[in-house]
Amino acid sequence: MAKSKEKNKALELRQKGESIKVIAKRIGIAKSTVSLWCRDIKLTPAQIQRLHEKMIRGGYYGRMKGARMQYEQRLKRIEEFKKQGIEYLGAISAREFLVAGVALYWGEGQKKGREVRVTNSDPEIIKFMLKWFRMVWGINKDRIALSIIINRIHRKRIREVEEYWSRVTKIPLEGFTKTTLIKAKSKKRYKNFAIHYGTLTIRLKKSTNLHHQIIGMIEGFASRGSSMAEQWHHKPVVASSTLASGTK
Repeated sequence: MAKSKEKNKALELRQKGESIKVIAKRIGIAKSTVSLWCRDIKLTPAQIQRLHEKMIRGGYYGRMKGARMQYEQRLKRIEEFKKQGIEYLGAISAREFLVAGVALYWGEGQKKGREVRVTNSDPEIIKFMLKWFRMVWGINKDRIALSIIINRIHRKRIREVEEYWSRVTKIPLEGFTKTTLIKAKSKKRYKNFAIHYGTLTIRLKKSTNLHHQIIGMIEGFASRGSSMAEQWHHKPVVASSTLASGTK
């Protein structure tokens, strides 16, 4: 009797256009049984279309769920690597801080000319270099000039952009030169439009001698780095640490 009630319910649902999978799940029986019971029921074109659309939506939601899970797992791995990196480096000595700044200036600073300049859009790099100039070289705020470059499509946000960099650097707007607006190559409005703050240039006044010193350290850094690379025989520096595991 129970089997007959289940079959009648399955037939009723199928006639309404439900899928075999949904019917099996709702009644609690095997899909093969539902398929056998409902094999003589012909769905209308409209019902077939609805099932097709539901299948597409289901696949889309499934892919989105999978992508979300992968994204969360990736964020978790990144956070674990951050913690490992902090633990691995530990406290940084004054010499290590000096070398880190030299390497960063090598990549981001002005090498030609006779003036110390660093330009970047990353606020953490800007903060690091300001601290480096202050702590390593004794540069005070009076010798620092800051300038912003941003696309002119952001001209209505100039005040917001200037106040942002003032907060980052902890230097009042009086220490900034006039913001430079560059011509837009495209009128396309990007997703990060409201949080884009252009690039900031740190310029040190009367810095010819300091520029020569930094460039000399870069050259020394480059030559020592080459010789050290030969001594290591291409062996990874952190191969024995947990930081090097699971890098994919």
